[in-house]
Amino acid sequence: MRERKTKTRIKARIRKNKQIINKRLNNFFDWVKGAELVSLKECNISEDPIRPELDNEFRTSYGRKIYGVKYKNEIHAIMCFAFTNNIPKTVKQLDNFSKDAFLQSALRDQKIGKIAIAYTVWSKKKGGGKLIVKEVFKMIKKSNHLNRLVTLSPLTEMATKFHLRNKAKLISVNETTQNFEYIK
Repeated sequence: MRERKTKTRIKARIRKNKQIINKRLNNFFDWVKGAELVSLKECNISEDPIRPELDNEFRTSYGRKIYGVKYKNEIHAIMCFAFTNNIPKTVKQLDNFSKDAFLQSALRDQKIGKIAIAYTVWSKKKGGGKLIVKEVFKMIKKSNHLNRLVTLSPLTEMATKFHLRNKAKLISVNETTQNFEYIK
C-alpha cells in the first residue's frame, strides 16, 4: 500500500513539473508573438558579430536596408540587406551588384534588384534570428519585384547550422563565404 502511494506522489510531481516547464517555455517565447518587423535608419555596428567593419552609410546607401524585430520599443534582432540582380560571392561583389541594381532602377521603375541579399543577421534574444528570417521572407514574398532571399554568409559552422535549421538550402560555397537560399 505504501509503495502505491509513493508511485502516485511521484507521478503527481512529474505532472506538476511538466506544467511548470511548459509555462516557463511559453513565457520565454511570449515576446515573439508581440514583435514586429521595422525598417531602421541605422544600427549599432559594434553589436554586429558578422560584419562590424561595414558602417551605417554602407548599410543604407544604394537602396540597402536595415530591418529589426521590435518588441516593447526594443530591437531584439537585426538583418541587413542589399538588393541585386546577381548572387555575390564577396562583400565587394555585393557592393558592386547593389550599386548596379540601384542605378538600373533609377532608369526604369524605381524597383531595385530582384534578389534580396541578407549579408548580416544577429539577435539579442533567443528566437530573434529565426523570427526575423521568417518575417523578412514573408515581406519578400509579398513584394512585387523581389523573387529570392539569398544570404552572403561567412564560412562558419554556426552560420551553416543557423540557415539549415531555418530551412534554407545551401546553393554555393565560395572562397570566404557561402550562399543559402530561403525557399517557400
